[in-house]
Amino acid sequence: MVRKQARPFAVILLYILQAFLGIGAVAGGVGLVIDPSGEAIGIPVSVLERSPFPNFFIPGILLFLVFGLLPLLVLYGLVARKQWRWADLLNPFKELYSVWALSLYIGFGQIIWIMVQTYMLNSVSVIHLVYMSLGLLIQVVTLLPVVQRYFLLDGVVKKD
Repeated sequence: MVRKQARPFAVILLYILQAFLGIGAVAGGVGLVIDPSGEAIGIPVSVLERSPFPNFFIPGILLFLVFGLLPLLVLYGLVARKQWRWADLLNPFKELYSVWALSLYIGFGQIIWIMVQTYMLNSVSVIHLVYMSLGLLIQVVTLLPVVQRYFLLDGVVKKD
């Protein structure tokens, strides 16, 4: 049974951050899959010179799935406090809901995604800084003690 308690502001902020990442990546991923040349969203295919991709189709699919649908799934899990068996296999923090660990991993993944992107593009733009900061912010908020306490499994008492 899930404990009933008020959602702290930091938990609501985490919901907002995951939603922002997910919705933005779904839109961007769909745009790149529909037009793999990148012209529709103003990115020339020439920026992929240092990448293994001839166009934006595969990056668009990855963006859509990994940083679009997955954060939205995690958002659902955070709101509903889901304890998924498949996600529990990836959760080294057994006293916390597995979806909490997935939130942390999305932050890591976002940072890695942007680092690889800036390497392949051999440049850094404002959008990279925004999304790198978003990944860091997701991690910081996920790791806040108030957020961890909120996602403690029933019967676990965490001492500060």
